[in-house]
Amino acid sequence: MSTRWDHDESWQIDSHQVLATGRVCDFVNDTVVTPTGEQISRQYITHPGAVGIIALDDQDRVAVVRQYRQPVRMILVEPPAGLLDVEGENYLHAAQRELAEEAQLAADDWRILVDILTSPGGSQESLRIFLARGLHPAERPQGFVLEGEEAAMSHDWEPLDDLIDAVLDGSCQSPTLVAGLMALEVARSQDRIDRLRPADAGWPIRERPGGLTGVPAGIIGHPEQD
Repeated sequence: MSTRWDHDESWQIDSHQVLATGRVCDFVNDTVVTPTGEQISRQYITHPGAVGIIALDDQDRVAVVRQYRQPVRMILVEPPAGLLDVEGENYLHAAQRELAEEAQLAADDWRILVDILTSPGGSQESLRIFLARGLHPAERPQGFVLEGEEAAMSHDWEPLDDLIDAVLDGSCQSPTLVAGLMALEVARSQDRIDRLRPADAGWPIRERPGGLTGVPAGIIGHPEQD
């Protein structure tokens, strides 16, 4: 395997301690041995992963939601997105579900824009951002109920150029929006839309043995939980 780009590596883990358990994520501490033999402790948040959708219509408008985010005390402009919290759900199916739930849209053409690790120094979150085109109205899935922050969420359309301006001048800061829009702009400027990965392409970081969640592979002894 080439080491020029991102590649798998797992240092020896002497202990894996769950410090706190939340509704979606856990806060954990790993005691790790570096290749030089130094023992270090690193804390991070587990995460089930997520998908986001840049839904682009034939007028070069993007479907966005405006959602309150408690950690930063702001309403952020974001693309439709959601957690991969349904056991065994296909990534594309999850994106299609989220687009219907949050923007009441369906799409005929799906491609992968970009895969990112949102904060790899402190979180396991992996995020796949899709491009959806050929949009048309859709009903929310049966049984879906807006609750929590989503109950106050709005959705509408914004011109793509205006959104890019807002990202570059610092007015929009959602990592899903920023990464998705920048990937779309590069793909369009290089005439690469038709060469984007197909929507069902593999997601190696999530499909390797052990994936990203749970007790890390290579642990010595047993995990601790307080």
